[in-house]
Amino acid sequence: MNSKYHFKFEELTMYQKALDFADLVNDQIKEFPKEETYRLASQFIRSADSIALNIAEGSSSTKPNFNRYLQMAWDSAHECVVCSTKARRRKFIDKNTDERNREHITELSKMITSYKKYLSTKFK
Repeated sequence: MNSKYHFKFEELTMYQKALDFADLVNDQIKEFPKEETYRLASQFIRSADSIALNIAEGSSSTKPNFNRYLQMAWDSAHECVVCSTKARRRKFIDKNTDERNREHITELSKMITSYKKYLSTKFK
């Protein structure tokens, strides 16, 4: 996104990848049955959106507080694993889609964990 207004957290690769993953999930839930709109589909997109939201929200805080928000982002990423698994088991997505979701979540989780470690060395 090109804007004359810029926020530092937008430079973080993990933030950009979290946005990409949320877009991917948003596309997937469009194919879920209508009765899932306020059930699994809602939970899945909220969890996926929460990853980027927590990264952004915590980024302007102290390092220890940012670390806490990154933990919440990590937790949301793992919640997405369950949502993807449930979607596959209920046949809303296929195995390949579930595997791609898991690949994205694994990458995000590793990035978040690495950044948490980096921050923890900065506030010791």
